[in-house]
Amino acid sequence: MESLAEALIAMFIFGSVGGTIVLRGPLGKALADRIAGRTPKGEAQARDLAELVTGELEDVKLRLAELEERQDFSDRMLARQRQPDRLSEGS
Repeated sequence: MESLAEALIAMFIFGSVGGTIVLRGPLGKALADRIAGRTPKGEAQARDLAELVTGELEDVKLRLAELEERQDFSDRMLARQRQPDRLSEGS
């Protein structure tokens, strides 16, 4: 029974020392930042880029819709101009 207790104590000590070493490094810093709600620089830049792309895409969609409306209007005007010519040719 003493050997089991000694083994558990040794595992606890090695686990504590190993955990301390790991958590004091970059992994621990990243974990602390995540817990505190701070975002890493790369994630913030990716989010900013996604917002920029989304905004630009919305702008392009609006401009395309405006161009489609202008094209439809032009097509209707041209069709209206050509209809009297067709009526006079058919008579």
